Amino acid sequence: MSISSLSSGSPFTIFSGVQQTGAGSNGVDRPDQIAKPHLSVSRKDRQDYFGEGANNAADFFSIPIHVAGGTGPNQGRFGTLGRNTFRGPSFRNFDFALIKDTPFGRRQSGAERMDLQFRSEFFNLFNIVTMGLPANIMNGSGFGEISKTASNSRQIQLSLKLIY
Repeated sequence: MSISSLSSGSPFTIFSGVQQTGAGSNGVDRPDQIAKPHLSVSRKDRQDYFGEGANNAADFFSIPIHVAGGTGPNQGRFGTLGRNTFRGPSFRNFDFALIKDTPFGRRQSGAERMDLQFRSEFFNLFNIVTMGLPANIMNGSGFGEISKTASNSRQIQLSLKLIY
């Protein structure tokens, strides 16, 4: 018996971390996107989601502050980047189970008395590392860096069950 789960990554939004306008909560305004990042977790350094390390924010996004006709504390405007524009790393998981029933003992009538069941269950059978979402606040530390995983490592469970 096996169960496979495959899904695309969860959507996430990039926030500037700066109060650009006078509206909304502090730091939840969105930036402008100035270049298209090559999103990939197949690179050697999978923790760097946008691929430019410390330059992730400067190479791909711009915070629209100090612009003509801007409002708020930084004379800014709302950025053009949409909500949930990016998707995080995909999720792949394969679970597998082996079950063996062995009849055991007899009744006087000749019917089987009980079964001994052996189960071996493998969770995340191929031990695939599923990365979590990257840090999404441009002014925050580690922007674009992934610092956690989204699934467990391989786990194996063995059991015996007496069914009577």
